[in-house]
Amino acid sequence: MEIPTEAYERIEAEITSDASPVGIDAKKTHIMILYKLMEIEKRLEQLERLGS
Repeated sequence: MEIPTEAYERIEAEITSDASPVGIDAKKTHIMILYKLMEIEKRLEQLERLGS
């Protein structure tokens, strides 16, 4: 998967955590992923309604 450098760095800065042994804030990362999936789901529902 190719991710533009600017986008990669912006996301990396958002989820990085010095307090975590793995270097990222896992809870914040999961919340961001779930939020984005919900946005995608809403957009898909809108497109499906337009197509009906």
